[in-house]
Amino acid sequence: MATSLKELTHRSSYLTRGHSACAGCAGPVVIRQIMLAAAEHPLVVTFATGCMEVVSTLYPYTAWKCSYLHNAFENSAATMSGVETAFRKLKEQGKVSGDYRFIAFGGDGGTYDIGFQSLSGTMERGHRLLYVCYDNQAYMNTVIQRSSATPKGAWTNTSPVGSVGTGKKQHRKDLASIIADHEVPYVAQASPHNYRDLISKVEKALEVDGPSFINALSPCPLGWGYPNDQTMVMSKLAVDTCFWPLFEVENGVWKVNYKPKNKLPITEWMKGQRRFKHLFTPENEWIIEELQSHTDKKWAELLRKEECFGGS
Repeated sequence: MATSLKELTHRSSYLTRGHSACAGCAGPVVIRQIMLAAAEHPLVVTFATGCMEVVSTLYPYTAWKCSYLHNAFENSAATMSGVETAFRKLKEQGKVSGDYRFIAFGGDGGTYDIGFQSLSGTMERGHRLLYVCYDNQAYMNTVIQRSSATPKGAWTNTSPVGSVGTGKKQHRKDLASIIADHEVPYVAQASPHNYRDLISKVEKALEVDGPSFINALSPCPLGWGYPNDQTMVMSKLAVDTCFWPLFEVENGVWKVNYKPKNKLPITEWMKGQRRFKHLFTPENEWIIEELQSHTDKKWAELLRKEECFGGS
C-alpha cells in the first residue's frame, strides 16, 4: 500500500493536467488520487455524464491517458459490466492478454438516483470492477439541483429557501451501507483530505475478486457556497463532525478507519457553507437539531456495526 507522499511522486497518473474543472473543485483531486492507486495496472475507465466527464473530455481534447468510455448519465456501471465481461470472455478464448483493471465513475446524481438500478445490478451479478461515486451532494453539472445525496435543509435550485421552503426536506441516502448490504467483497467511504486512506482503499478494491464500491466525498465550492481555497477544510470538517465517517467493509467485516478524539458539532461544518445559511436563524434552528440528531444516530449505528461485525 502507498503510504508516503514521496512514493506517490514517482507514480504517473492516467489523468493529466489541462482539464477545465472549477477552481477549488475536489473532483479532480479525488480522481487523481484514484489514478495514482491504479497507476501500476492497464486500466479501462467509464464515466457517466456529469461534472468530471465534461471538464475532462471537452471535444476534441481529453485529459485521460487510458482507455476511456463516456456513457449516459444512468449507466456507467452497466457499461463497465459489458466491458469487463467482454474482456473476461476474450481472455478465456486467448484473444487478449494482460491483467486489466476496470473503474466506473459517476456523480451522486448518476449513482444514488438515476444510475442506482444499473449499479445494484452490477454489484449483484459479481463483475470484477470498482465503482467510484464522487459525491458532491447535488446535480452540480446542471447548476445545482437536489439529489438523494443532498443533506436535509440544504438549499438547491429545486429545494429553495425563503417563503417557499426551508431547503431539502429529507435526509441523505446512506448509499455505502446500502451497497454493503449487497454482500460484495469490498465497500468503503473516503475523503480527499486523507489521501493515504483513499489511495489505500482504492488499492484494496482493485485487488478483490469481484465488485467493489467507494463513495468519495467531493466538496463543490459553487454548489456548497464556500471560498475556493477551503475545499480540504470542508472535507476534513465533514469527517470530524462524523457527517461523513471513514469506514470500510471487507467481506462483511466492518471497520471504522477514523474516530475523532473530539467529535465536532455539525454546525462547524455547516457554518462555512452558503447552502446552509438560512438554517442559522431562530425559526430554522430545529432543522440543525434534526441534522445533529440524525448524524449522531448514524455514527452510533456505524460503531455498533463495527462492534458486532468487525474483526477480532
